[in-house]
Amino acid sequence: MAVSLDLLLNGLVSGILIGGFYAAVTVGITISFGMLDIANIAQPAFILLGSYAAVVIAYYTHLDPILIGVLMLPVFYVIGMGVYRLYYYSFELRGEQSIQGLAFFFGLLFVAEVSLVLIFGVDYQFVEAPYIGPTLHVGSVGLPLRYLVPFVISLVMIGVLQLYLSRSFIGRAILAVSQDGLALQLMAANPVRIKQIAFGISVATCSLAGAFLIIIQPVEPSIGRDYIGRIFAICVLGGMTSFPGMVAAAMLIGIVENVTATFYGPSWAPAVAFGFLLITLAVRPAGLAGR
Repeated sequence: MAVSLDLLLNGLVSGILIGGFYAAVTVGITISFGMLDIANIAQPAFILLGSYAAVVIAYYTHLDPILIGVLMLPVFYVIGMGVYRLYYYSFELRGEQSIQGLAFFFGLLFVAEVSLVLIFGVDYQFVEAPYIGPTLHVGSVGLPLRYLVPFVISLVMIGVLQLYLSRSFIGRAILAVSQDGLALQLMAANPVRIKQIAFGISVATCSLAGAFLIIIQPVEPSIGRDYIGRIFAICVLGGMTSFPGMVAAAMLIGIVENVTATFYGPSWAPAVAFGFLLITLAVRPAGLAGR
C-alpha cells in the first residue's frame, strides 16, 4: 500500500507539472479559437517550428533553449500577424472563414510538416540543457527539472498574458472583438487590427511552447498531430476564453493521463482523459470556467 500511495502521489505531482506544459501549448488556441473564433488547427505546427528553431539556434550558439524561445517571441509574433492577414483577405473578408478557413490551416499544418521532413528528415531532434536530466526530490516525490522549469515559466507567461488582456486597452479590445465588433468600432478600434494583434500573440506563444516541448521530449515532424485533439479539448474544457479555466483543465487532463499511465499503462491514458472530458462536459457543458 505504501508503494501504491507513493506512486499515486508521484503521478499526481507529475500530472500537475505536465499540465503546466499543456497550458503553454493551449494558451494560443484559447486566444485564436476561444476569443477570435478561428479554428487554427495549425497551432501544433507553429509549436514544432518553435522546437526546431530551438534546435538549430542552440546548435550554433549553445544558448539555453528557453532563452531562445524568449528571443524568438517577436519573430513568431510577426509570423502570426502575417498568417492572419493572409487568412483575412483570403477567407474572412469574403465570409468564408468556416470550412474554407479550416482547410487553410490544415494546409498550413501539412506544408509545415512536409517542410520539416525535407529539411531535417524523420529523425528525432533534441537539445541539451543543465536541467533536462536532474530530478529534485522532496521526500518520496520526484520533481524532474525538465518538467518543473517549463511548468514555472509557463505559469509566468500565462500570468503576464492575463494581466495584459485585463489591464490594457488592446487586451480588453481582444476580449471584446469576438463579442461585438461594431461596439469596438464605435470606440475607434479597428476589429481587423485587433484580431491581427491577437493572432500574432497566439502564434508568439508557440515560440516558448516549442522550447518547452523540445526540453520535455525529443521531437520529429509528425509529433504535432498528438497534440491537436488534446489542445482543443483543454480549451473547450476550460471554458473557451478563460485562462484560469484553461490552466485548471490542462492540469486535470495532465493528472488523469499521468495517473492512468502510471497504474494502467500509457496506451490507456488518452482514452481515459477524453472520457473524463466527455463526462465533465456532460455535467457542465460550458466548461470549467464557462458562463
